[in-house]
Amino acid sequence: MKKKPLRIDFLTLFPKLLAEPLNESIIKIAQRKKAVELHVHNLRDWTRDRHKTCDDKPYGGGPGMVMLLDPIYRAILEIKKNARRRGAKVIYLSPQGKALNQAKAQKLTKASHLILLCGHYEGVDQRVIDHLVDEEISIGDFVTTGGELPALCLADAVIRLLPGVLGNAGSLDTESFNHQLLDFAHYTRPREYAGWKVPDVLLSGDHDAVSAWRLQSAKQMTAKKRPDMWKKAKTKIEKVSVENKLLKQMSGQS
Repeated sequence: MKKKPLRIDFLTLFPKLLAEPLNESIIKIAQRKKAVELHVHNLRDWTRDRHKTCDDKPYGGGPGMVMLLDPIYRAILEIKKNARRRGAKVIYLSPQGKALNQAKAQKLTKASHLILLCGHYEGVDQRVIDHLVDEEISIGDFVTTGGELPALCLADAVIRLLPGVLGNAGSLDTESFNHQLLDFAHYTRPREYAGWKVPDVLLSGDHDAVSAWRLQSAKQMTAKKRPDMWKKAKTKIEKVSVENKLLKQMSGQS
């Protein structure tokens, strides 16, 4: 039986921020290939007053506004009911969440249904996090105006990993963060520009030499740009069995 596409629901106060990006590039292709099913919901559709109020002043005083519990609660329940998917996972995009990384994105590809809650203002009523949210995820140690851009980052990171989405699935094997290394350096035409030359080995036609160069390049990139990653990866990467596997992948072999 063919697996259903991953369903992702975006719950937001500003649906226009999501509409265009979700219909471009790889995400558009993934929808056409039926690898993913995307739905954008305006949280104001679940309010009860004519002003479609979604926020209020915080108890205890202080600046800013807090997103109301009631419309979020009603929205999540209705989306789950209509989706009819087992194991729906509600994710709140928050600077207080665990950091998004490649391993987390890969894990989320195994889900059948993701509901991405995009916060605003001072955030959501804490009871949303305590009782409705399964996981908080952050895209970095900084604050954005709202959760829409982080939600797009998370969705893109997950969608591109779904089977059949990328034209050449092998490109996933050697990109940054797989095997605890950053990606190797890439070059294309022309061979020389303003005196800057492409490394000779990449023009040699020697596939073993090219793959060895790429592995060395990936190591150098990681050591230079992410010494924290390299410190953890060095011992493991330099084991013979791991190096041989990476050399095969970098030469395009399975």
